[in-house]
Amino acid sequence: MRAARTAARPASAMTLDLRRLPLPLPVPNRRDLLALPVIIALFFIVSHAGHQMSVPYRLGQRIPISLSPLYLPEYGLYTVLRMLAALVVSFVFTLGYAWLAAHNRYAERLLVPVLDVLQSVPILGYLSITVTGFMALFPDSLVGVQLAVIFAVFTSQAWNMTFSLYQSLKTVPRDLQEAATLYRLNAWQRFWKLELPFAMPGLLWNAMMSMSGGWFFVVASEAITVGGQTVTVPGIGSYIAQAIADKDLGAIAWAIGAMIVIILLYDTLLFRPIVAWADKFKFEMSASGEAPRSAVLDFIRRTRALRQLAVIPAALWDLSVRLAPRLPERPPAPPARRRWGDGLFYTAILVFSIWALVGLLRVLPRDFGWPMVGHVLWLGCVTGFKVFVLVLLSALIWVPIGVWVGLRPRWAQAVQPLAQFLAAFPANLLFPLVVVAIVHWHLSVNVFTAPLMILGSMWYILFSVVGAASGIPTDMREAAQNLGLRGWLLWRRLYLPAIFPGFITGAITASGGAWNASIVAEVVAWGGKTLVATGLGAFISQATAQGRSAQIALGVGVMSLLVILVNRLFWHRLYELSVRRVRLD
Repeated sequence: MRAARTAARPASAMTLDLRRLPLPLPVPNRRDLLALPVIIALFFIVSHAGHQMSVPYRLGQRIPISLSPLYLPEYGLYTVLRMLAALVVSFVFTLGYAWLAAHNRYAERLLVPVLDVLQSVPILGYLSITVTGFMALFPDSLVGVQLAVIFAVFTSQAWNMTFSLYQSLKTVPRDLQEAATLYRLNAWQRFWKLELPFAMPGLLWNAMMSMSGGWFFVVASEAITVGGQTVTVPGIGSYIAQAIADKDLGAIAWAIGAMIVIILLYDTLLFRPIVAWADKFKFEMSASGEAPRSAVLDFIRRTRALRQLAVIPAALWDLSVRLAPRLPERPPAPPARRRWGDGLFYTAILVFSIWALVGLLRVLPRDFGWPMVGHVLWLGCVTGFKVFVLVLLSALIWVPIGVWVGLRPRWAQAVQPLAQFLAAFPANLLFPLVVVAIVHWHLSVNVFTAPLMILGSMWYILFSVVGAASGIPTDMREAAQNLGLRGWLLWRRLYLPAIFPGFITGAITASGGAWNASIVAEVVAWGGKTLVATGLGAFISQATAQGRSAQIALGVGVMSLLVILVNRLFWHRLYELSVRRVRLD
């Protein structure tokens, strides 16, 4: 088991291997002479872009956005840097949040519902709260606006990755857990040597989905309304927003072309090498016949100076993990103490819930009136029905395709950039076609705008299923082949149980993403023509455009409540089933 190699290393061997350190000065080879100038050039490009993104700025100052294609490389660089910064913050958040939720049962009962709330809050809700605060931290500078944009993109990336890691930590095979206990690994060592490597394939596929999903909201995040004034930062998103406002189809075509080039670049230079590197963490007894490959990773591995320079930080990090103090195993708490702890915990939750409910019963009739509250709940049920149907249809389409692609690494490498582009494709670019078609053929606004809700989030299901299918051990597939399993029996005995936890993770995030996207999809505009569908997303979007803060809060609260109820009563019950009964032990 490659995932258990590090866990199965004797404690006596946990010392720093000085022979790995490049004590003599490394002599570059031909590949180093190509790689080092590229790295230095990237460093200066990022430094220049960072300086341009922190220029002086005052609220009300207009930053012009040119629709000339000559500005697209610069705008694309700004957008990618914001998205990568948000991805790094999302990864750090994921490690801490998912570990705490998976290892502390009291924290789990709080953090998982809070995560449901966080993913259900629309991006407009985050922007309306955080922009002013970030701008106050950095007055007279564009840095505050940049941080607000990064935070908005973070909110579209982090929840999917957190759910993925949490699901993996809850389904680590028991034999690997027993091996970690046998070698007396503490919590820190167990996480870095066992749990994170086991979760790495699925986490990386979900990170790719998060990176692509960030494009869906980049239009909204790069053009922010503060105090009735629109703050625009240079980027692909603001370029698209300006092109839509000007009805410039040529500029939209240039933006799509730029997105294709950018996605191919960061897929080739970043994600494809990481996926090929992470294949060594795959949980299996025998090596796979096909493994993902990356020309960039192979090139880096054949360098001399870069590899030797990378040995020092890798060895120091490995030493810090190995030298972590071994804490004695804490015996389980006595049943009486557990009952007392459970009683106090649930009593505190009950008291807080009653206090919150009493506060709502006082505020709602005073500020809104029960008829409006009932109307908003009805709108939420309409949007919820759309979301459920769209997620179901997406699952029927993408689960078989995801399994087929995940079982074939070469096809996965070919599909990877295409899926990332389709996931990154902003629904805003389809508004002209949707508006023209609905008006020309007198179609139903509620029916034909609904697919826009799932356009950006159905890929969560595909990426999660591909990641889960690619993690099916080769020895289990060979055993199924030797036993003659075919057709539905093969799916029922191997494929569906193996991908079920990953599918639930993808479905939860796809559902949350569709709720979030309803704000964009239920109000579509092209030039001076605006179509409004019936639903909670349209209510929040119109309240935001009119600056009605109280109604925005009501809509966001109802959306969060409905998402929590659906997740608690449906998705998480399936999730608990996958943890208890469906795992690769």
